[in-house]
Amino acid sequence: MFDGFIGEPLETGMCQSQCEVVREGLRLLKEREELKKLRLAELRRKIAIGSEEAGRREFVNGKNTFAEIRWRNAGRKRAKR
Repeated sequence: MFDGFIGEPLETGMCQSQCEVVREGLRLLKEREELKKLRLAELRRKIAIGSEEAGRREFVNGKNTFAEIRWRNAGRKRAKR
């Protein structure tokens, strides 16, 4: 299943051995997991801030907020292409 995928970096000289290809894959997986943890921590921080603001009855304009969310999501979708 992954033979061709592993063979490509070897053929192009990007990696010198199958072990090196696997190590690079594991490094990328670890990096992705760390990034997910950072994003989750940031989301939790923002939720806590929003909760505190709501407790003080400080609210944001919902229309503007949702427009910003849609804009960010569209940017993420474009970046994935």
